[in-house]
Amino acid sequence: KSTTAVNLSAALGELGKKVLLIDLDPQGNSTSGLGVEKEPGMQCVYDILLNDASVEDVKHVTETKNVDVVPATINLAGAEVELVPEMSRESRLKSATDEVREEYDYVMIDCPPSLGLLTINALTAADALFIPIQCEYYALEGVSKLLDSMKIVKTRLNSKLDVYGVLLTMYDKRTTLTHQVDEEVRKYFGNLVFETVIPRTVKLAEAPSYAQSILDYDTNNKGAIAYRALAKEVVKRGK
Repeated sequence: KSTTAVNLSAALGELGKKVLLIDLDPQGNSTSGLGVEKEPGMQCVYDILLNDASVEDVKHVTETKNVDVVPATINLAGAEVELVPEMSRESRLKSATDEVREEYDYVMIDCPPSLGLLTINALTAADALFIPIQCEYYALEGVSKLLDSMKIVKTRLNSKLDVYGVLLTMYDKRTTLTHQVDEEVRKYFGNLVFETVIPRTVKLAEAPSYAQSILDYDTNNKGAIAYRALAKEVVKRGK
């Protein structure tokens, strides 16, 4: 999930698109993956959700071409509970991102791996849902729960929300399971599935430890080539 958020953002930036990546995962992997150090007292997406900070107040310009990031810090871990009594708790991120939409070609939100208030904020703010699916059996179960949540948000909070695309990741063409997942996903989602698949490669796992996207860490790696192809497919598909 975070690997795709970081590397797709970097690949779109390389194509000349202006990208804002919002890290809504308390683990902060997209933040560190783009080289932003989490310092004590720094403002993050938590301040947007609970302290009325603006995106302009919080965002960092990264060393990755054309990519800005709204970071996450450990403060975000308590946001789920703190949002519960707040007014307009589901639409706080939307209010903040609406102010900067015109500045960017793409605004990406890296969601947490759970379906709580943070994810609901993301789904309320988003135009569409980008679903990376690992080529593993349990990943398919998680997608069905995500789609159920999307339908609820679409009915009650964001009528324009739809699935933008589905991406197969950690793809190992040597295994039967990968081909089975590929077949099931394409049968269910049809043309929503990107032709590009992201291969399983050690370099993709290593790149975040160097605070770089795969495009900067190992530009000729098959993972970098795949994310460049994905970015072109995204641009061609349109918004």
